[in-house]
Amino acid sequence: MNFLKWITVNYYINVAITAWFLAQLSKTLLTLAVKKKLVMERMIGAGGMPSSHTALVCSLTIAMARKTGVSSAEFALALALACIVMYDAMGVRRAAGEHAKVLNKLVFGFQLFSEESDNLEDDQIAEELGDKTLKEYLGHTPLEVLGGMLLGILVAMVFPVQ
Repeated sequence: MNFLKWITVNYYINVAITAWFLAQLSKTLLTLAVKKKLVMERMIGAGGMPSSHTALVCSLTIAMARKTGVSSAEFALALALACIVMYDAMGVRRAAGEHAKVLNKLVFGFQLFSEESDNLEDDQIAEELGDKTLKEYLGHTPLEVLGGMLLGILVAMVFPVQ
């Protein structure tokens, strides 16, 4: 069986990929609405509203519950994975993103126009420096994780069980 055929017949993968894709698409459209600019990096990038990692694992968890039941080992594993991913997104990854913001301003703020850099927006500093800045959109706020969780649950509940 070839890969494409295998991936389209696996109910769990279909639910998870659909939730991930819709979350990434939502991020891209929200960024377009706010910044009035199409930022295609949002289709694959981490961070932002809603959390695509959370949408993926929550949809997988609900799909497991619907197909194998809440007393199954598969559901327990999916639930544990979802809890770890959501905790990590709001904790370690978010803290790393906040640290990156501070480091970018400390290191590159001094290099760019010294005192004038305080008047620049984060996007302008990043544009001036190109690929030299640290990635700041790594983690999520609790609201972004909640958005991903709700999207993942919705996708899994709407997706027909095979």
